[in-house]
Amino acid sequence: MNGGLLVAGTTSDAGKSVVTAGICRWLVRQGVKVAPFKAQNMSLNSFVTREGAEIGRAQAMQAQACRVEPTALMNPVLLKPGGEQSSQVVLLGKPVGELSARGYHGGRQQKLLGTVLDCLAELRGTYDAVICEGAGSPAEINLRRTDIVNMGIARNARLPVLVVGDIDRGGVFASFFGTVALLSAEDQELVAGFLVNKFRGDVSLLEPGLEMLYGLTGRRTYGVLPFRHGLGIDEEDGLRVSLRGTVRESTVAPPVGEDVLRVAVCAIPLMSNFTDVDALAAEPGVVVRFVDRPEELADADLVVIPGTRGTVRALEWLRERGLADALVRRAAEGRPVLGICGGFQILGERIEDEVESRAGAVDGLGVLPVQVRFAREKTLTRPSGQALGERVEGYEIHHGVASLEGGEPFLDGCRVGQTWGTHWHGSLESDGFRRAFLREVAAAAGRRFVPAPDTSFAALREEQLDRLGDLIEQHADTDALWRLIESGAPQGLPFIPPGAPA
Repeated sequence: MNGGLLVAGTTSDAGKSVVTAGICRWLVRQGVKVAPFKAQNMSLNSFVTREGAEIGRAQAMQAQACRVEPTALMNPVLLKPGGEQSSQVVLLGKPVGELSARGYHGGRQQKLLGTVLDCLAELRGTYDAVICEGAGSPAEINLRRTDIVNMGIARNARLPVLVVGDIDRGGVFASFFGTVALLSAEDQELVAGFLVNKFRGDVSLLEPGLEMLYGLTGRRTYGVLPFRHGLGIDEEDGLRVSLRGTVRESTVAPPVGEDVLRVAVCAIPLMSNFTDVDALAAEPGVVVRFVDRPEELADADLVVIPGTRGTVRALEWLRERGLADALVRRAAEGRPVLGICGGFQILGERIEDEVESRAGAVDGLGVLPVQVRFAREKTLTRPSGQALGERVEGYEIHHGVASLEGGEPFLDGCRVGQTWGTHWHGSLESDGFRRAFLREVAAAAGRRFVPAPDTSFAALREEQLDRLGDLIEQHADTDALWRLIESGAPQGLPFIPPGAPA
């Protein structure tokens, strides 16, 4: 078997990432050797592979669904936004430059098509099946000429396309029909059908619409997936949606101790790897929410300053909103603060940045005795070590190089009182360390909170992936999906006018 499939979507956030992961987990449970692939990803949530390559976290999650080690082949192009108009281009896991959207779509993107196809071919030569994820919508006709992630990759690799639509948003039938009708005849030949995502209610009420959709397009619906809470794991983009006030979904188990623990995460601009706090939200009795006002820190037992692709910009934002002063007061009062990566740099005394913001010398919050200098070469590592008497693993993604001038060592960073700083993403996924850290936070906050002794973040992640596999197995036509992956799009699919120029 040398099968493949492209999971496209009617919109961003239609559920492409989780559907791809679900199909991968379903296939691997059938004994199929499968790998994920996303030609081009735009995300500030990234991961470091064992060979030191940076890829999107969604692809790392999908690799886990496949029970394989993630590699740069699975996400050859990663775009990391640095603002509204430009992104850092990461090629095969390494940064190669900063480009404006016009510069990227004006020619650079199409030049990467050969690299993307080579990566996909290598994966298809190694695995029985490769499940590819598209980006945005394949019907973005203004970008079709240079597309390398939706129909561009499908056409070149002759991949059948399954279009996912989020019915919870409404307008799913119009979105399905319009997506096909805006594609050229050559592209339409590969669009095999549809998958409805996030459906609530009685499926029998939906069936007349699905029959009419088939009559209008000649394309079947391969399944209707019900709405399930808690499946939005490893989201790709912190820019599209305002996270203010959003509470990370946490376990329904009651707290082990008498108190809950409240965690406030500063929703700084260009926030990256905010998935770091998912391990906190997995703890019974820990409530995590994103905030952007100083008064929202008042009742927090722990404040987290997460990573960012714009450290100096985030620092300015904290000052403009009064959060900087609140954080400095909080640290002086001995109330817990954790800075991760860019958040760690913000807590330091001084930042020298001629690389990211080109702002030169900037004063930090001065809470930690740290000097930060931005280097042109990015640090991409998978460190491990000890902290609070427990083994810890993490990953580092940063240009800032920290020089410690005091404090108590903490991972690669330092600690002063109840203010902690580190470049290590993912450290809170180490169960023993997370529990030890939360015990310190609870003691400093005066809370009778007790970490659950048996919470395993890795096991919870596996349960989520199995739930995704169950959704596909129970609510999709898996026999038809198998034929699609193995044999390609059905022959003789009708053209839906008006189409787009070839």
